[in-house]
Amino acid sequence: MPGASPKFAWNAFAAPGDLATALAATVADRLRSAIDLRGEAFVAVSGGTTPALFFRDLSNAVLDRSKVTVTLVDERFVPMSSSRSNAALVAANLLQGRAEAARFVGLYRPVDAVEKAAALAGSELSALPWPLDAAMLGMGLDGHTASFFPDAGNLDILLDPATESTVMPVNAPSAGEPRLTLPLAKLISTAFIALHIEGNAKRGVFETAISEGSKMPIRAVLDYARTPVQVFWAP
Repeated sequence: MPGASPKFAWNAFAAPGDLATALAATVADRLRSAIDLRGEAFVAVSGGTTPALFFRDLSNAVLDRSKVTVTLVDERFVPMSSSRSNAALVAANLLQGRAEAARFVGLYRPVDAVEKAAALAGSELSALPWPLDAAMLGMGLDGHTASFFPDAGNLDILLDPATESTVMPVNAPSAGEPRLTLPLAKLISTAFIALHIEGNAKRGVFETAISEGSKMPIRAVLDYARTPVQVFWAP
C-alpha cells in the first residue's frame, strides 16, 4: 500500500459507498468555505462510471448552489444525447434536487471539429472564477487522467505546467473519439485535488505511477500540484 508523501495522501475506505460519502462531505466543506471566503465556488468533476455514487451524495449536500459553478475536467466530443457524454452523466446524477440551482458550464460545443469546440469552450471558461476550488480526477488503467492519454499527439503541451490555454483538444487513438480537456496548468493551482479510484487494478496502476522514473500522465499531476493530491480509494 502506498503511504503518505509530499505529493499525495492515501485515503482508503472499505467500500465504494463509504468513499463516496466521505468524498462528498469533504468537497461540500470545500465549496462552503470558498463561498464564505469569496462569495462563490468553482468545481470541476470527471466522468466515467466511478463517480456516480459520489455525484449523488454531493447533490444532497447542504450549501448555496446558486453560488456554485460546475465544469468538467474533460469531455468526449459528443453531444449530451450520447450515452458517452460526461455532461449527461453529471446532469443525471449531480445536478439534481438541491443541486439544480448550480451553474453548469460544459466543454462540448456543437461544431464540426474538436479544435473549434476547444476554442469556443476555452473562450467561455476563461471568464470563470479561476482557480478551481476543487477538482475531481479519475484514472485509467493506462495511467491517464483528465484526457491526458499516453498516445495523445499533443501530450507534451497538455502536461506543460505553463500552458495558457483553458480548454484543449485531444486526439488519441486509445481515447475512442476526440476529447476536450482542461490542461494540467488549470488543475495544478486547484486548492483541493482528489483522485477517485476503485479496485485493486487501479491501485496497482497508482503504485506504478508513483514509482521512480514513471512517465504515466497521472504522475505529472502528482509532481506539479501545489497541494498534495488526496487519493480516495476503495476496493
